[in-house]
Amino acid sequence: MNRAAVLSALRRENPPNQPVLGTGTSIVCQELMEATGVCFPDAHLDSQKMARLALAGHSVLGLDMVMPLFSVCHEAAAMGCDVNWGGPDAMPESGKPIFGGLDDIRVPDDLLDRPGCKTPLEAIRLLRQWLGDDAAVCGKVFGPWTQSYHYFGVENFLMLTLDDPSAVRAIMDRLLPVTIAFARAQIDAGADLLLLADHATRDLCGPQAYEQFLMDVHSRLAREIEVPLVLHICGDTSDRIGMIAQTGLAGFHWDTKTGSASKVRQLAGDSLSLMGGVSNYTLLRGTADEIEHQTREAVAAGIDIVGPECAIPLYTPLANLKSIASTLRPNA
Repeated sequence: MNRAAVLSALRRENPPNQPVLGTGTSIVCQELMEATGVCFPDAHLDSQKMARLALAGHSVLGLDMVMPLFSVCHEAAAMGCDVNWGGPDAMPESGKPIFGGLDDIRVPDDLLDRPGCKTPLEAIRLLRQWLGDDAAVCGKVFGPWTQSYHYFGVENFLMLTLDDPSAVRAIMDRLLPVTIAFARAQIDAGADLLLLADHATRDLCGPQAYEQFLMDVHSRLAREIEVPLVLHICGDTSDRIGMIAQTGLAGFHWDTKTGSASKVRQLAGDSLSLMGGVSNYTLLRGTADEIEHQTREAVAAGIDIVGPECAIPLYTPLANLKSIASTLRPNA
């Protein structure tokens, strides 16, 4: 009943020192592609292959949850961006901006039927059928802040936050239905929880900007999306965890640049579930002993869902990824 344990962890109801294992970001490395026989870019474009590769998070890595959206580009592709879907050694990238201003925004009537959305929706349905209660299925959506990077260009959009804050709010209001529609479709397909990824790192979005532009958006998404929503922001987020804890979001997937697991647990307070704890750098370059130390440190600090801090590098050794589960479940 790992599915139930994940949902319980998001409510912070599991016994102390009994975390579940998982991540809402990509667990794909080249060795995992080789082990499953499914590679990028096929895993972004073919629902069967996407589901098979995601399933390996449970069947190969021993995690209690799986997440099939390995890229940041699915909404962007469905909205009309020219996406380069990458390959075994490269993650996808969105192409040139497609909008110049608020009036250019057009949300296609068939958004959810376009391949960018339809492929992961079908993959989620397959995973739900295959897994039953053995593991939770996590979907993923991007908030309107991050979507705006794709559609307007990062620099253009961030300049607007200084030059015309009202335009930023209007753009996000126009794009919020994309996030909500894709989220609800993933729930209908069988997702138990969703990762809300927002590239609001400190270098792109200071704490005042988070409070000014994003706190209300994240609160609204927490209210309007019917399953637990876990926010992910890369980088040092010590300056905003307190605000995140006030949004009503179920959880926060944190980056170890923020500090130790115990520091993050203290900053988050008692109600916000936490996911992560294992550094991507350690997974890429470290030893099994170092991964074991970080894993146990996260458990001792009260991290509810222990796993990689973000989408792992493609060259991460598979043995290192397996070390997370083998540390806590050596006989599994």
